[in-house]
Amino acid sequence: MSKLFEPAQFGDLSLKNRVVMAPMTRSRSTDQAVPTSEMVEYYAQRASAGLIISEGTSPSANGMGYCRTPGIYNAEQIAAWRKVTDAVHAAGGTIVVQLMHCGRVATVHNKPAGSETVGPSAIRAEVELFTDTVGMAATDMPRELSNSEVYEIIEEYRQAALNAREAGFDGVELHGTSGYLPMQFMSENANQRTDEFGGSVGNRVRFPLLVLKAMSEAIGAGRVGFRFCPANKFNDVSDSQPAETLQALLDGIAEMDLAYLHIMKAHTRKIDAFAIARAQFKGALIINDGFDADSAAEAVEAGVADAVSFARHYIANPNLVERFASGRELAEFNRDTLYSAGVEGYSDYPA
Repeated sequence: MSKLFEPAQFGDLSLKNRVVMAPMTRSRSTDQAVPTSEMVEYYAQRASAGLIISEGTSPSANGMGYCRTPGIYNAEQIAAWRKVTDAVHAAGGTIVVQLMHCGRVATVHNKPAGSETVGPSAIRAEVELFTDTVGMAATDMPRELSNSEVYEIIEEYRQAALNAREAGFDGVELHGTSGYLPMQFMSENANQRTDEFGGSVGNRVRFPLLVLKAMSEAIGAGRVGFRFCPANKFNDVSDSQPAETLQALLDGIAEMDLAYLHIMKAHTRKIDAFAIARAQFKGALIINDGFDADSAAEAVEAGVADAVSFARHYIANPNLVERFASGRELAEFNRDTLYSAGVEGYSDYPA
């Protein structure tokens, strides 16, 4: 059998194989950001993965940006997530929650009453977001965070990590890419600050590094992961020095003893993110880049990474590990139901 199907230990996380379910927004929560019974079924169906990384989940009301995405900042959400984690564990799985603060990638039409849109600087993201009430809508103009408020958000992440453990999650992953708040701090066009969080590359990576430190102190570094994609421009962010940013992040996490680094292929040919991460990160490495069963097995066998994550294959193939192992053909997913409400195209794919 391929090493892809062998167990692994990533910090305090025990994986029964090295096939990882990547985080995917599926928009099945309630409009109060509470996980639903459909989500319990969906995640439990995929518990044969070595590790499930949940969809992006907000650490605070201000962190919400999309419609029908979950949070983990109040008691009702924690209790609902507990049903998910209990079901995954009952099926023999391991699951972490990806913490995603949308920052300026938000619209009032998708945010809870009383919340606001914030960011490193008062600069709007030039993107539109889907809403259930008005269709496509422009993002809000964010209010620039004060220095003390940045530290308050770091504490929100710390509390979210504690909430995750209360909800039964085995750990947490910081979403550090795709134009959300940590990436906004690292971005030259979204971050025009002149304090300790702006300007130089070292200052711009300070926020995500402090978040990782806070969460590690709260629940143990062996239960904390970090996802990053160099040169990612999604949601209107830019970085003219992606190699330097990646290096600063790797230097910053070098002594943290994180459970894993989840690295996506760089969005520039000038950086081999997999090779750089493998050479410089001493912990477990998960890679993501549209792999199939054969290429994933080859990557793990060759030592390119310790595990491979899969997104789109997990949409229509809840038993992806078993299909990979047996060489069975993969089912195709329905694009029209990726973000729609209900079980259709979500938890109704057969195993």
